Amino acid sequence: MVFAASAAALALTLAACGNAGVNPDFPPQQQRALPSATVTRLTAAVTDAVALSGGSAALVGVWAPWAGSWTAAIGTTTRGGSAPVAPAMTFRVGQLTTAMTCTVLLELVDQDVVGLDDPVSKWVPGLVGVDGVTLRELCQNTSGIGDYASALHGVFLANPQRYWPPLELVSDGVAMARTGQPGAKYSPSQTNALLLGMALQNAAGRNAEQLYQSYVFGRLGMAASVLPDDSVLTVPGPHPAGYVAPLDASGAPVCDKPQDITALSPSLGWTAAGVVSNVDDLKVFAQALASGSLLSSSSADAQAKTVSAGASWLSYGLGMQVVGPLRGASGAVPGYLSAMYADPSSGLTIVVALNDSTPGAGFAQALAQRLASIVSKVPAVQKGAKVVASLPWSEDQAAAAMKAAAPCPTKPAAG
Repeated sequence: MVFAASAAALALTLAACGNAGVNPDFPPQQQRALPSATVTRLTAAVTDAVALSGGSAALVGVWAPWAGSWTAAIGTTTRGGSAPVAPAMTFRVGQLTTAMTCTVLLELVDQDVVGLDDPVSKWVPGLVGVDGVTLRELCQNTSGIGDYASALHGVFLANPQRYWPPLELVSDGVAMARTGQPGAKYSPSQTNALLLGMALQNAAGRNAEQLYQSYVFGRLGMAASVLPDDSVLTVPGPHPAGYVAPLDASGAPVCDKPQDITALSPSLGWTAAGVVSNVDDLKVFAQALASGSLLSSSSADAQAKTVSAGASWLSYGLGMQVVGPLRGASGAVPGYLSAMYADPSSGLTIVVALNDSTPGAGFAQALAQRLASIVSKVPAVQKGAKVVASLPWSEDQAAAAMKAAAPCPTKPAAG
């Protein structure tokens, strides 16, 4: 593979891009706190999520441009510990990384470096089993290629610090039974994003971290975000510990023996789930993703063109989940859950992170939906300001989804 890049050229790219921390395509944010009654309900929902997840902490931000905002760090950095978490702490973002990888793809399309419908074999020659698959289908999760991450989950928990070459993981995914013909249907697979990362490195002649810095982190001023080197097993920056319930011989979680899995090789997620970030950075990226502000209009339209992903209000674009009026993603990587969503019309933006990955990415999505339902009821401070459209779920439905997804809730203290 070709990874060579000019450091000078990269520096010039970053300098030219500047800091786009305030999204000009979103409604102006009311610079005030959300009403105290709303904050009480939001806090209760997040506290409930921490207990249901089995972890010790949550980091969260809710921005409702028409009414105000709320950010919070709830809990402690370790289970049974006393050190509180802080709002700026970092965490592994899981499959939110995939949205970043697909954003890089679309920016390279805008620069005529690659084409959305280029065959994968053009950029990763010699790989058996990818005939007929395009870069677009990798981002849309319609390639039909199996998901290495679900197949190897137990292996990852048993070997968290092992280095996993991308080609090895991709080969495992490609060797799995197909979920359908290329382009036929949506079927999430982290193999897609790893294969896309390999293709983009070869096409652009830069490694994945350089691509993120040039096309996402640098352009948006995401100073806390990084794709750690494969040798970096710790989470860069101050962070809560990450936990997961280990699996028994049948694959069921062993809830009474939580595993501290903070030290983890980023290679097991790489361009699918390897990035580390924080709440403020993900707010900026969620808004850029939802509005398409980093892309040409044609690429933004391509990213927002979706296929069905289950419920009538749930669909998937190019690395972007659409949940009712919200656009974003949810993620799970051993130790952490996360979700980021933004509504390009009202500007509502929600970012959440939890430090126990046992319930899975759907749990973080359900928490974000619960917070969206709560804040959607807050009236506008100024007459005529846009508010979030009616949501196709209720707070009670989101809370029930959280409970159903949580196999290892924290047991109440005796007495």
